[in-house]
Order: sequence, then C-alpha cells, then structure tokens
Amino acid sequence: MKENTTALPAITRDESHALFGQTMGFVGLTTLFFALGAYLGRDMAYQWGWLWFIAAFVCLIGLNAAAQRSEQMAITLLLGFGLLIGLATAPTIAYYASTNPQAVWQAGGATALFIAGFGAAGYATRRDLSNVARLCFWALLVLIVFGIITIFVRIPNAQMIYCVAGLVIFAGFTMVDFQRLRRSRDIRIAPLLAAAIFLDVLNVFLFFLSIFGRR
Repeated sequence: MKENTTALPAITRDESHALFGQTMGFVGLTTLFFALGAYLGRDMAYQWGWLWFIAAFVCLIGLNAAAQRSEQMAITLLLGFGLLIGLATAPTIAYYASTNPQAVWQAGGATALFIAGFGAAGYATRRDLSNVARLCFWALLVLIVFGIITIFVRIPNAQMIYCVAGLVIFAGFTMVDFQRLRRSRDIRIAPLLAAAIFLDVLNVFLFFLSIFGRR
C-alpha cells in the first residue's frame, strides 16, 4: 500500500495578503472597541472588573465555537470581547491616566514598537515555532503561579520581575501568532487570529504600563 504524500496546496501571495489585511483590520476594530470600553468604564469601581472579565472570557469561548460556522457571529463576538475587556481593564487604565498620564502614552508607543518588531520577526521566519509556543504556554503558567505567590510573600522587585518575564513570554507568543497568520490557509479563521494577536497587544501594553507607571 502506498503512503499518501499529497501535500496541502501552498497559499498564494494574494490569499496571504488578503488574510493578513483582514486579520489586522479586525485587530484594529477590536482595539477601537477596547478603547471605547475603557472610556465608558473609566469611573467604574474595580469590583465590576471581574464581571466584565468573565463576560469577555465567555465571548472568547463563543468565538472559538463560531469561527467555522458563522463569520458574522465570530466578528460580533470578537468586537464584543474587545468592548468587555476594555470595560474590565478600565479602572486600571483610568488610575494610570489620572496619576501618571505620560505612562499610558509611553506604554502605547512601546507596545506598538514591540508588536511590530516581534510580529515582523515571526511573520518572516521560516523556522517552525511550535516548540516556542509550547515553551511560552508553560512559562505563562509558571508566571501566573509566581504572581499568586507574590500576593502572600514579599519578594524584592517582584513586580518588575513579573513584567519583564511577561514581556519575554509574549514576545514568543507574538512571533508564534504572526507565523500562524502567514501559514494559515482558511480566511474564516481571521477573527480567531485577530483575537490571539489582540491578546498579545493587550498583555504587552499592560506590562509596559506597569513598568512605566512605577516612575
């Protein structure tokens, strides 16, 4: 019996450009909805943030389920996720904006350069980054545990260690997600790719905000 060696057809340059353009367009729209949510929730109490985080997580789960079934539903859930996560983080951003507004602009600029640099590296590299994805996943779990420990145990410079380690981890995630964007063949998953890249952007922004806000 002969082994089936038929390879998947290579994605054309036009298809690649179309997927890239649509995905980054969704990232931009999600960022706008995030900004809207952050503005609407600027005077909200911190306790409400947990409710919006849970709602955003539900939207993210729904997005994974809807991606292959209904493009319109997937886009709606993506934008809803952006709005809800903006509401969830609004009190934090409002705090920095009122106490150290320069930190917000510095974090935004640093995030743009960070995503552009590591995103371009991930998009251009021919090396398979699947091992990097697994390493970053486990590193993120360790970072979460470290963050929980610092709640109960005082560790010198724990916040800076946490943020720098987070940036290293999300540098890897950013490269992986942009490589997925280059290699993907199905334009229907553009909302899913956009959600992944937006989460990279959001986490990097929050890490930089914490670093610059220390000043």
